[in-house]
Amino acid sequence: MFSLINIFRITALLEGVSYILLLFIATPIKYFMEEPKYVKILGMPHGLLFIAYIILAIIIGTELKWSTKTLWIVLLASIIPFGTFYIDKKYLKFIND
Repeated sequence: MFSLINIFRITALLEGVSYILLLFIATPIKYFMEEPKYVKILGMPHGLLFIAYIILAIIIGTELKWSTKTLWIVLLASIIPFGTFYIDKKYLKFIND
C-alpha cells in the first residue's frame, strides 16, 4: 500500500522529470525550431504535478512537523531544476511510516 510519503516521492520524481523535459527540451524546440506543440503537451501535466507537489509538501510538512525553513526549502526546490531529486534524497528517502 502506498503511504502519503511514497505518493509525495513519486509526485516529486514526476514533477522533476516533467520540469526538466519542459525546460531543457520542449522550450528550446519551441524557440529554436518554432514548434510549440511540445510545450503544450508537457505544460498541463507539469502544472498539475507542480500543484500536487506543493499541496503534498504542505500536508507532509505539517504531519512531520518540519521547521519553517525546511518547508521553504522543500517548496523552493520545485522551481529549481533537479531540486525535487535533491529533496527526495535529503529529506524523504529515509522517512519510514
